[in-house]
Amino acid sequence: MLSLKKLGPGLLFAGAAIGVSHLVQSTRAGADFGLGLLWALILVNIFKYPFFQFGPRYASATGESLLEGYNKLGKGVLVAYFALTFATMFTIQTAVTIVTAGLASSLFGDFISIKIWTIIILFICGSILFFGKYKLLDRLMKIIIVTLTISTILAVVLAFSKTPNTLSIVQVLPKGSIEISFLIAFMGWMPAPLDISVWHSLWTVEKKKSDIDITPKASLLDFNIGYITAIFLGIGFLLLGALVMFNTGKNFSDKAGVFSNQLITMYASSLGHWSYVIIGIAAFTTMFSTTLTALDASPRAMNKTIELLTNKKKKFGYTFWILLLALGTIFIFFVFASEMGLLIKIATILSFITAPFYAIINYILISSKHTPENWRPSKPLHLLSILGIIFLIGFSVWYLTIL
Repeated sequence: MLSLKKLGPGLLFAGAAIGVSHLVQSTRAGADFGLGLLWALILVNIFKYPFFQFGPRYASATGESLLEGYNKLGKGVLVAYFALTFATMFTIQTAVTIVTAGLASSLFGDFISIKIWTIIILFICGSILFFGKYKLLDRLMKIIIVTLTISTILAVVLAFSKTPNTLSIVQVLPKGSIEISFLIAFMGWMPAPLDISVWHSLWTVEKKKSDIDITPKASLLDFNIGYITAIFLGIGFLLLGALVMFNTGKNFSDKAGVFSNQLITMYASSLGHWSYVIIGIAAFTTMFSTTLTALDASPRAMNKTIELLTNKKKKFGYTFWILLLALGTIFIFFVFASEMGLLIKIATILSFITAPFYAIINYILISSKHTPENWRPSKPLHLLSILGIIFLIGFSVWYLTIL
């Protein structure tokens, strides 16, 4: 039986995953297509599952993160990871922070600008990571995920009881270039970008440094709890979009503040203004958890990558990367504040196009001599991995051919 103390990296994974993919993309999918893209949500979660799972599987079996494993496969793999991460981390952090700042402005008051809210949120997240380190992040995420799950369930129940819309389960395959572009963006971050498998492996190694003995079996159970939670809440936000906004003729703004107000106001007007707080808590908790975990994980991964490439420990490397990421986020936000939709689209599409790289590398590593034989994939997991790689490459090629 997995005790609450042993839960941690899986919930951090859920906190990182349940963000733009759920609040923005899933809600938009429901608003534009009803339940028509449910097939895409389920399919991409199934086909991405092995590659996310290989993160905690490798880390708990070897005591190393995936980054050490990449290094064993060759320096070129690690350099490629560094380049891909550096190219995307600022856009991803900006995308999630913009939405969080917009929600903060809607919930706590627009007496200060969204730009200032961005700085405040990054300062709060940075302070949590500087002073509380992994232990506080681990404890805080348990509270956040429970709050998020309860508030989302309440919102869905309210939507079912208050809205007259009837849901059709007819599935659709988008045909136009704009619709296909949205489909790829939707799947790009559903439930999360595949590089979060690296984050998960780093959190698993960090968790193992505590006095709590975590076996590979317990680590996989922890991951499965987090993964199922992410899928469950993804369907929840899809339902909310379908029940409240489908066929209303309303479109979301690309501006963070306007988008946030639209989102909460639409829900509140349909479900009752007293539901504003519930919707607001669900939305803000969703995005704050992603902002916090992303601000921890990318610097943690970049610092570890540099250490492996240079064979030198960096005393203040983690702190340096957090500061660099925060400053880069603020810069991009101040320049592209009015282009929230574009930033999210770029970030999500880049995540989907780079997904085959992470899928292939993770599969090669977990199947290699560097993983203890007992913890290499079973035959069904091998098959699912191969099908997943074909799926990810196929959809990426399909998207590139319509550009």
